[in-house]
Amino acid sequence: MFNKIFKLIIAGLIIAYAVYQFIEGNIGNGIFLISISLVFIFLYFRNEMILLAFLRMRKQDLAGTQKWLGKITNPETALTLKQQGYYNYLYGIIFSQTNLTQAEKYFKKALKFGLTMDYDLAMAKLSLAGIAMQKRRKREATMLLNEAKKLDKNDMLKEQIKMMKQQMKKI
Repeated sequence: MFNKIFKLIIAGLIIAYAVYQFIEGNIGNGIFLISISLVFIFLYFRNEMILLAFLRMRKQDLAGTQKWLGKITNPETALTLKQQGYYNYLYGIIFSQTNLTQAEKYFKKALKFGLTMDYDLAMAKLSLAGIAMQKRRKREATMLLNEAKKLDKNDMLKEQIKMMKQQMKKI
Protein backbone atom coordinates (compact mmCIF):
# COMPACT_ATOMS: atom_id res chain seq x y z
CA MET A 1 0.00 0.00 0.00
CA PHE A 2 2.61 2.54 1.12
CA ASN A 3 6.29 2.44 0.30
CA LYS A 4 8.42 1.44 3.29
CA ILE A 5 10.05 4.90 3.49
CA PHE A 6 6.66 6.63 3.54
CA LYS A 7 5.60 4.42 6.46
CA LEU A 8 8.54 5.68 8.52
CA ILE A 9 7.94 9.29 7.46
CA ILE A 10 4.27 9.07 8.42
CA ALA A 11 5.17 7.47 11.76
CA GLY A 12 7.75 10.21 12.42
CA LEU A 13 5.26 12.98 11.63
CA ILE A 14 2.62 11.42 13.88
CA ILE A 15 5.14 11.08 16.72
CA ALA A 16 6.19 14.72 16.27
CA TYR A 17 2.56 15.80 16.48
CA ALA A 18 2.11 13.56 19.54
CA VAL A 19 5.03 15.33 21.25
CA TYR A 20 3.36 18.66 20.42
CA GLN A 21 0.14 17.37 21.99
CA PHE A 22 2.07 16.36 25.14
CA ILE A 23 3.60 19.85 25.34
CA GLU A 24 0.16 21.44 24.99
CA GLY A 25 -1.11 19.29 27.86
CA ASN A 26 -3.31 16.96 25.81
CA ILE A 27 -1.91 13.73 27.20
CA GLY A 28 -4.74 11.53 25.89
CA ASN A 29 -4.33 12.80 22.35
CA GLY A 30 -0.56 12.22 22.53
CA ILE A 31 -0.96 8.65 23.74
CA PHE A 32 -3.52 7.95 21.03
CA LEU A 33 -1.23 9.37 18.34
CA ILE A 34 1.72 7.32 19.61
CA SER A 35 -0.41 4.16 19.34
CA ILE A 36 -1.38 5.08 15.76
CA SER A 37 2.29 5.60 14.86
CA LEU A 38 3.06 2.11 16.21
CA VAL A 39 0.76 0.68 13.52
CA PHE A 40 2.89 2.29 10.79
CA ILE A 41 6.09 1.11 12.46
CA PHE A 42 4.66 -2.43 12.66
CA LEU A 43 3.72 -2.30 8.98
CA TYR A 44 7.27 -1.25 8.13
CA PHE A 45 8.55 -4.57 9.46
CA ARG A 46 5.55 -6.66 8.36
CA ASN A 47 4.18 -5.75 4.94
CA GLU A 48 0.38 -5.64 4.93
CA MET A 49 0.04 -7.35 1.55
CA ILE A 50 2.22 -10.26 2.67
CA LEU A 51 0.17 -10.57 5.88
CA LEU A 52 -3.03 -10.74 3.82
CA ALA A 53 -1.41 -13.28 1.48
CA PHE A 54 -0.52 -15.46 4.48
CA LEU A 55 -4.15 -15.29 5.63
CA ARG A 56 -5.25 -16.52 2.21
CA MET A 57 -2.59 -19.24 2.33
CA ARG A 58 -3.92 -20.47 5.68
CA LYS A 59 -7.27 -21.04 3.98
CA GLN A 60 -5.55 -22.97 1.15
CA ASP A 61 -6.65 -20.30 -1.34
CA LEU A 62 -3.70 -20.17 -3.73
CA ALA A 63 -5.48 -17.89 -6.19
CA GLY A 64 -6.25 -15.40 -3.41
CA THR A 65 -2.67 -15.60 -2.20
CA GLN A 66 -1.37 -14.86 -5.69
CA LYS A 67 -3.83 -11.97 -6.00
CA TRP A 68 -2.55 -10.31 -2.82
CA LEU A 69 1.08 -10.88 -3.78
CA GLY A 70 0.35 -9.42 -7.23
CA LYS A 71 -0.59 -6.13 -5.59
CA ILE A 72 3.04 -5.63 -4.60
CA THR A 73 4.21 -3.87 -7.74
CA ASN A 74 7.95 -3.50 -7.16
CA PRO A 75 9.11 -5.91 -4.42
CA GLU A 76 12.78 -4.91 -4.66
CA THR A 77 12.11 -1.38 -3.44
CA ALA A 78 8.82 -1.80 -1.58
CA LEU A 79 9.96 -4.62 0.72
CA THR A 80 12.75 -5.19 3.20
CA LEU A 81 15.06 -8.19 2.65
CA LYS A 82 13.14 -10.52 4.96
CA GLN A 83 9.87 -9.46 3.35
CA GLN A 84 11.35 -10.24 -0.06
CA GLY A 85 12.26 -13.65 1.32
CA TYR A 86 8.67 -14.33 2.36
CA TYR A 87 7.38 -12.88 -0.91
CA ASN A 88 9.46 -15.42 -2.84
CA TYR A 89 8.61 -18.18 -0.34
CA LEU A 90 4.88 -17.70 -0.94
CA TYR A 91 5.37 -17.66 -4.70
CA GLY A 92 7.42 -20.85 -4.36
CA ILE A 93 4.55 -22.55 -2.55
CA ILE A 94 2.09 -21.37 -5.20
CA PHE A 95 4.20 -22.59 -8.12
CA SER A 96 5.13 -25.87 -6.43
CA GLN A 97 1.65 -27.07 -7.38
CA THR A 98 2.12 -26.44 -11.10
CA ASN A 99 5.65 -25.49 -12.25
CA LEU A 100 8.55 -27.07 -10.36
CA THR A 101 11.27 -25.14 -12.18
CA GLN A 102 9.64 -21.82 -11.29
CA ALA A 103 9.04 -23.00 -7.70
CA GLU A 104 12.69 -23.98 -7.35
CA LYS A 105 13.76 -20.52 -8.50
CA TYR A 106 11.48 -18.82 -5.96
CA PHE A 107 12.52 -21.09 -3.07
CA LYS A 108 16.22 -20.45 -3.78
CA LYS A 109 15.57 -16.69 -3.86
CA ALA A 110 13.67 -16.98 -0.56
CA LEU A 111 16.61 -18.75 1.05
CA LYS A 112 18.99 -16.14 -0.36
CA PHE A 113 17.00 -13.23 1.10
CA GLY A 114 16.40 -15.11 4.35
CA LEU A 115 13.39 -16.24 6.31
CA THR A 116 12.85 -15.35 9.94
CA MET A 117 11.43 -18.57 11.34
CA ASP A 118 13.26 -21.90 11.38
CA TYR A 119 10.05 -23.71 10.41
CA ASP A 120 9.80 -21.65 7.22
CA LEU A 121 13.45 -22.34 6.40
CA ALA A 122 12.88 -26.05 6.98
CA MET A 123 9.76 -26.02 4.80
CA ALA A 124 11.59 -24.23 1.97
CA LYS A 125 14.50 -26.68 2.13
CA LEU A 126 12.12 -29.63 2.27
CA SER A 127 10.31 -28.33 -0.81
CA LEU A 128 13.63 -27.84 -2.60
CA ALA A 129 14.60 -31.40 -1.63
CA GLY A 130 11.36 -32.67 -3.14
CA ILE A 131 12.01 -30.76 -6.35
CA ALA A 132 15.60 -32.05 -6.49
CA MET A 133 14.32 -35.57 -5.96
CA GLN A 134 11.82 -35.14 -8.81
CA LYS A 135 14.68 -34.01 -11.05
CA ARG A 136 16.83 -37.03 -10.02
CA ARG A 137 19.44 -35.03 -8.10
CA LYS A 138 19.79 -37.40 -5.16
CA ARG A 139 22.90 -35.87 -3.55
CA GLU A 140 21.38 -32.38 -3.43
CA ALA A 141 18.08 -33.76 -2.15
CA THR A 142 19.85 -35.66 0.66
CA MET A 143 21.79 -32.58 1.70
CA LEU A 144 18.64 -30.42 1.74
CA LEU A 145 16.70 -33.05 3.70
CA ASN A 146 19.41 -33.18 6.36
CA GLU A 147 19.38 -29.37 6.63
CA ALA A 148 15.58 -29.38 6.90
CA LYS A 149 15.75 -32.00 9.65
CA LYS A 150 18.20 -29.85 11.64
CA LEU A 151 15.95 -26.81 11.30
CA ASP A 152 12.76 -28.67 12.28
CA LYS A 153 13.14 -28.31 16.04
CA ASN A 154 9.48 -28.97 16.92
CA ASP A 155 9.24 -32.09 14.72
CA MET A 156 6.41 -30.58 12.70
CA LEU A 157 7.86 -31.89 9.43
CA LYS A 158 9.12 -35.19 10.85
CA GLU A 159 6.61 -37.33 8.93
CA GLN A 160 7.24 -35.56 5.62
CA ILE A 161 11.01 -35.89 6.00
CA LYS A 162 10.67 -39.58 6.90
CA MET A 163 8.39 -40.20 3.91
CA MET A 164 10.74 -38.38 1.54
CA LYS A 165 13.74 -40.41 2.78
CA GLN A 166 11.81 -43.61 2.06
CA GLN A 167 11.00 -42.39 -1.44
CA MET A 168 14.63 -41.48 -2.00
CA LYS A 169 15.69 -45.05 -1.30
CA LYS A 170 13.64 -46.15 -4.31
CA ILE A 171 15.60 -43.85 -6.65
